[in-house]
Amino acid sequence: MYNQLEIESHLDGKLQIAYLNDEKTYNSLNKTLLAELRKFVHDGSRDENVRCLAISGRGKAFCSGQNLKDAMSLGDADEERVIQRMVIDFYNPLVKEIANARKPVISLVNGPAVGAGAMLALICDFTLATVSSYFSQAFVNIGLIPDTGGTYWLPKLLGRQQANYLAFTGKKLSAKEAKNLGLIADVFEDENFLENSMAILEQISNSPTKAISLTKKAFNESYDNTLTQQLDIEGILQQEAAESADFMEGVSAFLEKRKPEYKGK
Repeated sequence: MYNQLEIESHLDGKLQIAYLNDEKTYNSLNKTLLAELRKFVHDGSRDENVRCLAISGRGKAFCSGQNLKDAMSLGDADEERVIQRMVIDFYNPLVKEIANARKPVISLVNGPAVGAGAMLALICDFTLATVSSYFSQAFVNIGLIPDTGGTYWLPKLLGRQQANYLAFTGKKLSAKEAKNLGLIADVFEDENFLENSMAILEQISNSPTKAISLTKKAFNESYDNTLTQQLDIEGILQQEAAESADFMEGVSAFLEKRKPEYKGK
């Protein structure tokens, strides 16, 4: 089913983790891998049994960014717009798939995340990282601009000054620095990373998935809405959440003073 992704299933299938699995290139991105990542998110988003999706890397790196040889193989050396085709045909569909996924998509950064690899981590709903990890907007080092949603998300996550600084310099940002800037959610010691991250993934896998999906949708729409528009959206989506089985279970559990058992519906 997958050639360049290694998939692990946990919690009776509720949690699915995709591992980038090419240690020789430090998990560099190519057309096949990008297409498989998109399929992983697409299929998991629509599988009623799946409650949470995660992306990580095997070996010493999370992802070293685009495999340039693969990108240039799209056409003849003299053909124009090779990089643009790579972005439009492979990167943009993946970015949109993650943004619109009905399930939370979480990145587990186990090592360096560079260029498009850094953005792959950051476009997920939130990012957990080992303390030894770092993030670098290395596009500038080869004369490119941040892609994979970089020009959209970095100014929103960091503000204009920090976004420009990191994009213009390609600075290696430690995981702790990234957390302090609000770029990622949390950092754990390397030896405790698996245990701590799995505890968070398990919590989310057992949470009311419908509410998380609607929260994600509301946050995504907020970037283009006025306050009045967003309040209207809140009302609509809150009603949809209130009609879910998870809401009824949450209320019943509260009144009965027991732990809720959410089904994600």
